[in-house]
Amino acid sequence: MIKLRRIKNKPILEPIPANTWEAAAVFNCGMIYDSGLFHMIYRAADRDFAALKYDRPRKDLKFTSSLGYAVSTDGVHFKRLDQPIFTGEGLQEDWGVEDPRISKIGDTYYMLYTGFGGRGWSDHRICMTESKNLIEWERIGVVLDEPNKDAALFEKKVNGRYMLFHRRMPDIWVAFSHDLKTWEDHQIIMKPIPNTWESSKIGIAGQPFEIKDGILMLYHAVDDEHVYRLGAALLDKEDPTKVMARQKEPIFEPELDWEINGLVPNVVFSNGHAVKDNELYVYYGGADRVIGGAKISLDEIRF
Repeated sequence: MIKLRRIKNKPILEPIPANTWEAAAVFNCGMIYDSGLFHMIYRAADRDFAALKYDRPRKDLKFTSSLGYAVSTDGVHFKRLDQPIFTGEGLQEDWGVEDPRISKIGDTYYMLYTGFGGRGWSDHRICMTESKNLIEWERIGVVLDEPNKDAALFEKKVNGRYMLFHRRMPDIWVAFSHDLKTWEDHQIIMKPIPNTWESSKIGIAGQPFEIKDGILMLYHAVDDEHVYRLGAALLDKEDPTKVMARQKEPIFEPELDWEINGLVPNVVFSNGHAVKDNELYVYYGGADRVIGGAKISLDEIRF
């Protein structure tokens, strides 16, 4: 059975109260290992999420999300910039930018993220931006003009087309495009399983990637008690819309105090991982307040 092991029992990254933009929380980071470095782009919040208690977002309780950058040589000790590298722009991002996922295709980094407008709790759209250096980003814009989250690009084309993973509630979907603009052939590839740890909704973690036996897709799942865990599934290399195997048990779940208690309790949520020396490093938000890390050898991954 696949089980992630914590890199350490303390958070890898925590909020910095003196930095207003990341004073309340740092969590849900996109990751990539490139040129000998672990690159982390993380979501940061300037205040708590008291607004979530209400049916509609309240402006007097507004929280704003920005994206910060941190870098590491060992995947454990990170240095970060004092200022955010990416902030909200326009009405669709009035409450900020959330949950980045990074893919590298050719010499270009693509970041899929959620733009949250705050005009209602479903006012979130998948957006895309691109970069050559992971610091300076050029907006591409809204990818799907519908309430949607949990998106990432597969780093290889499938039959000559780009492949997008996304989430139309409560399932994991994929779509395809020739130009990264028009998306077609939308289809469900995986659904929640009633009366289990993944009964309410599911969505991808970091971008799925190729391993020896297929394409590994890590995902988050929520049960009926609103506990977030991580799972794993194997997609077919030739046809990534086909799920070859799906582990019945979670690969990771909230156990430590800072994963159970925080701004949103009982949450381990990943949208980024990196591979170095045959080790898979998985980074996750703990209770929507801090960032933790876990890992596993690729040789241990069996379905």
